[in-house]
Amino acid sequence: MSEVGIDDISIYFPRLYFDMKDFADFRGADFSKLNKGLGLSAMAIPDVHEDTATMGANAASRLIDRNGIDPSSIGRVYLGTESALDGAKPTATYIMDMLEQRYSPRFGGDCFRNCDVVDLTFACIGAVDAMHNTLDWVARGGIEEDRIGIVVFADNAKYDLGSSGEYTQGAGGGAILIRHNPRLLAIPDIWGVSTMPVHDFFKPRREVETRKIIENVLDLAMESGEKIKDGLAEKILKLLPTSSKKDELIFENEKLMIHKDMPVFDGQFSNRCYSESVKTAFIDFRAKAIRDGRYDPETDEILTEQWKRIIVHLPYAFQGKRMFPDVFRHDRRHLPMWDEIVKEIGPEPFPDDYPDTPDGIEEFEKANDQYRRLISKTIQFKDFAESRIEKTQRASSLIGNQYTGSIFLALMSTMESDYLDDVDMTGKRVGLCGYGSGAKAKVFEGVVQDGWTDVVSRFSLFDRLSGRHPIDKSEYESLHRGSRKVSVLTPHEEFALVGIGADGDLEGQRRYAWFD
Repeated sequence: MSEVGIDDISIYFPRLYFDMKDFADFRGADFSKLNKGLGLSAMAIPDVHEDTATMGANAASRLIDRNGIDPSSIGRVYLGTESALDGAKPTATYIMDMLEQRYSPRFGGDCFRNCDVVDLTFACIGAVDAMHNTLDWVARGGIEEDRIGIVVFADNAKYDLGSSGEYTQGAGGGAILIRHNPRLLAIPDIWGVSTMPVHDFFKPRREVETRKIIENVLDLAMESGEKIKDGLAEKILKLLPTSSKKDELIFENEKLMIHKDMPVFDGQFSNRCYSESVKTAFIDFRAKAIRDGRYDPETDEILTEQWKRIIVHLPYAFQGKRMFPDVFRHDRRHLPMWDEIVKEIGPEPFPDDYPDTPDGIEEFEKANDQYRRLISKTIQFKDFAESRIEKTQRASSLIGNQYTGSIFLALMSTMESDYLDDVDMTGKRVGLCGYGSGAKAKVFEGVVQDGWTDVVSRFSLFDRLSGRHPIDKSEYESLHRGSRKVSVLTPHEEFALVGIGADGDLEGQRRYAWFD
């Protein structure tokens, strides 16, 4: 049977970045903690003309050009994102619009007409879901049909100014070519899954009372010294939110809906959900691998030793080595080496050791967090992380969080690093662990193919990262707030947003163009 998997990957990141040292100085933060403790060196920041759709389209265009693909042969473009531009219209359609603009002169105006597009959203695991779905679709078509699918990921990982998540920001897009007999990575159809409904990170539909907005505006006006006619403020407030008299109607809604890119989150709780989800998905993967005859626990080396590299979702560069101790522990409890670790750091905590009460559960979680940190400091785990995880962190350190794309950025980072180090990865297995808040994890594996060096040699990931443009704190804040109206850098050889709701367009309608 023909294998399916990743034939090529393209990555796009903004040309602007905010250096982490400058960020630390700006916020009065400890740069050493951010850099040495979390692995952060810089964060990618979108320019005025960049958004979710442009970043995805630029990556997809790069992939199409590099592989000489006829757009009419692409059966689907599935987008994984948690930064959608509309509540109904898929952001993938904006990407298709841009691709049609660029390729229709050469391939015809209907070159994407028979392509299926959709958005998939489940926080940071949306692109893994899109890839899982597309792998199944390609495989179902058979080698004779030779289906081609492109999975796109694009996000702007944006947090409130001054919040505890601000330093993890980043942005970017990417595109993954899925087909039979892939040159880069074959992906067997064994997937470990863990899903649990939690509120560790989410973007709620926010509401604010119209009255409260007007009260705040009036208060600010008076504080700034603006003169308000006697009785005008009282008259306005009396008319809010509506009046029964038609001629006195001022505001249609009692509450206004507000969209914010920035999430509500509990960082410590989210770390626990991440760790628990990946561990549970790993257990599910292991059970399925045994069932399918892929793995024999009696004779085969443990799974995490079989995986030459371990690629995980990285909301910040060092998240992988901070969260993976739970899987490391589960996969080694039955081995003699675990006895040595217990001698060094003591016995692990178990839920049964604590009262089955809210306080008892919280006490266990704190003890388990501490034990995970102790595992991460052992020489056994440090050696493991250095050999299997370290290379995945390098690009993340320079870009920051890419939400749905973080796991694939980590994959590109380790593969290009191995290529540059002249490491022979052909035939080696790699483990991949995706996570999305809310929460879901998927564990799967890939087998590096014979043609991987030809593909990776064209990534140029680190060369491109070295050519970016730094911004200062005033540029950073104006871009974050959306107050800057002119791009820091003029668009060049890329798609760009050129207008929203312009003359002749519907409200909120977005327009894009290709710039040579």
